[in-house]
Amino acid sequence: MYRMRKLKVTEMGRMSVEEYRVSEKQPIVVVLDHVRSLYNVGSVFRSSDAFRISGVCLCGITAKPPHPEIHKTALGAEDSVPWQYFKQTEDAVRWLKEKGYTVLAIEQCEGSTMLQDFKREADRRYAVVLGNEVKGVQQQVVDMCDGCLEIPQYGTKHSLNVSVTAGIVLWYLSKNKTQHAE
Repeated sequence: MYRMRKLKVTEMGRMSVEEYRVSEKQPIVVVLDHVRSLYNVGSVFRSSDAFRISGVCLCGITAKPPHPEIHKTALGAEDSVPWQYFKQTEDAVRWLKEKGYTVLAIEQCEGSTMLQDFKREADRRYAVVLGNEVKGVQQQVVDMCDGCLEIPQYGTKHSLNVSVTAGIVLWYLSKNKTQHAE
């Protein structure tokens, strides 16, 4: 029987923060709309680093680095992933749209697109808005978005932790893009 051996950290070929900063990033930005938990914020930074996301917009009551509770789950990703703070999420959405981003709320909405049915266009930049742990993405922010993506769920609960949602969505968007039309 073949036995698998876990890799040591030194065998993983991880880049330094400096190498990360100059590396090519996914044309994706995460927007956190009034996320309460500093651990969730840190976890989103860590997932953003893992998938080489372009940046994170922290909005409203969402805490900003440096903070020990963010660092506890980010494990330093708050230093590698660029971030910006906006007092109002609407300002972040407007700013991203002015920069040419397609802005998508991750929310359960009438007419939302199921995540597995969404095809990312290779030449387009995307921003995904993740909402508050209790209230989700604010309706006025949903109204400003170009669409909504929804993660299908089959159990008795119809919500996922915001950091879990971020991991699922960022993994899916990172792996799933259409090629340029020839």
